[in-house]
Amino acid sequence: MTPDRAGAGPASDAQGASFVAPGEDSPLAVRMRPQGIEELVGQQHLLAPGAPLRQLVGDATPMSVILWGPPGSGKTTIAHLVAGTTNRRFVAMSALSAGVKDVRAVIDTARRERRYGGPPTVLFIDEVHRFSKTQQDSLLAAVEDRTVTLLAATTENPYFSVISPLLSRCVLLTLHPLTEDDVRGLIRRALTDPRGLGGALTLADEALEHLVRLASGDVRKALTALEAAASSALARGATEIDLTTAEQAVDVAAVRYDRDGDAHYDVTSAFIKSMRGSDPDAALHWLARMLVAGEDARFIARRLVIFASEDVGMADPTSLQVATAAAQAVQLIGLPEAGLNLSQAVIHLATAPKSNSATTALGAAMADVRAGRGGPVPKHLRDAHYQGSKGLGHGAGYQYPHDDGRGVVRQQYAPDDLAAVEYYQPTDRGYEREVAERLPKLRRVVRGTPMPPRRETRAAGAVASAVREAPGVPSAAVDLGSSASVAADVAPADAVEAPVASVEVAPGIAVPDVVASDVAVPEGAGSAAVAEADEPGEAAGEAVSDDEPSGESEATAEQGRKAGGRRKGGARRRAPEPTAEAGA
Repeated sequence: MTPDRAGAGPASDAQGASFVAPGEDSPLAVRMRPQGIEELVGQQHLLAPGAPLRQLVGDATPMSVILWGPPGSGKTTIAHLVAGTTNRRFVAMSALSAGVKDVRAVIDTARRERRYGGPPTVLFIDEVHRFSKTQQDSLLAAVEDRTVTLLAATTENPYFSVISPLLSRCVLLTLHPLTEDDVRGLIRRALTDPRGLGGALTLADEALEHLVRLASGDVRKALTALEAAASSALARGATEIDLTTAEQAVDVAAVRYDRDGDAHYDVTSAFIKSMRGSDPDAALHWLARMLVAGEDARFIARRLVIFASEDVGMADPTSLQVATAAAQAVQLIGLPEAGLNLSQAVIHLATAPKSNSATTALGAAMADVRAGRGGPVPKHLRDAHYQGSKGLGHGAGYQYPHDDGRGVVRQQYAPDDLAAVEYYQPTDRGYEREVAERLPKLRRVVRGTPMPPRRETRAAGAVASAVREAPGVPSAAVDLGSSASVAADVAPADAVEAPVASVEVAPGIAVPDVVASDVAVPEGAGSAAVAEADEPGEAAGEAVSDDEPSGESEATAEQGRKAGGRRKGGARRRAPEPTAEAGA
């Protein structure tokens, strides 16, 4: 028995069936399928002259094609257009119900047709990603010698769901979600087209926009919602589908959200500021509002990736990994499931410690560049791999940091006029606290400076405050001015950290343990040895024990006079006697 040609009747043969022509009681989305390629909306990137899609729909010898796209993007519609071509035998099957036996039967029939000069066979397999490896293997030989022309449709990434040998024998065409303008145009066509509502109803602008947002690029979803709203309006004797009718018909309230207007920017702003303010609950609300309103999930994912560096930064470097993973999940999975990935990323970012140091550092560096600061690249840093570069002095004197046991060497990396600039100023929040402790040491080694720039440290400030407020203690007894430093800044490599305890810095004056924990002292020195110094090792060398006689020796006095000439304040301090608790 020779099978019926596609479009000639409702059924073909035992191995497959052509599409049935839509009837008056068919769903609106089925009745409104394009009857020719000129009615096809969207996918303009696939409709160029000579493109595989045009060959497939036209009279040219077609190639096997895999259509990959989201629901409602036109995969089945393209299959119907192919089925309408009269010079081919069209067989359609679904991977949900077909098996290897069905596939082999279609191939055997196609081979006989081909042997006796019959029409070529186009085999359409919907949801091909649901075929097992064995089922897909059964197609290879027939597709290879063009016994059948395969037209397969899938919503899943074919690089993961289709075996490589089959993928290599087909042309992969990626269909994009329809734009809002495309969906809007198809809804208006359905209102007036005789195959659709035939002008029986009108559609309010607000209701139209609600259906467009609800569809999210899925035209089948939009037409199904329109049909439900039309049935509701006709049942009430209305002549217009208003917003209330559209909402009730699909049981989804219209979200006050305009993707191109103020609401879009206002909700996005509230979303970002809620995460910046560490309020995960508010951030999740704004996320939900955007998702329900049909906002592009890729837009939300991009904002998360930006936020991870702009507002979390070095306080939690893993935030950028989480945000990037969420963005990749959106591309791989798509909505609605990808909403879970976005939710996890939002919670992580909102609850993470915050730092904008990366943002401010880049801003300061770019301001200098725009202001014209920054000379030529130092010669020892210039590219020295090409012939003749050494003759120009490029690379001469460059020190490879890995050759140093510390992994860092003294070397100038910035232009001459920016050699001392410090763009990056770490905070003390989250992981960045560790960076803040390590960075001064790195800068000291790289720049060859004996000490970091002078500033009153947390420990020094607390000590000064405690001493100044003590009754009967002269203000000059402990003078902690701009040149003050704790012994931790100048201690040798074998310095030990004082235990967390209160430390007596003067008779009857104890420094809180949070301050004492910040003061590291050399072996054998007082736990709160505080001294002024302009050179490494000076404070440790000049700390004076209270066990000495009240009168200074000549050597000690002479040493004090020499040191006083170097000090800004000129005041000499005595190291306090450690308390028993600190000594423990």
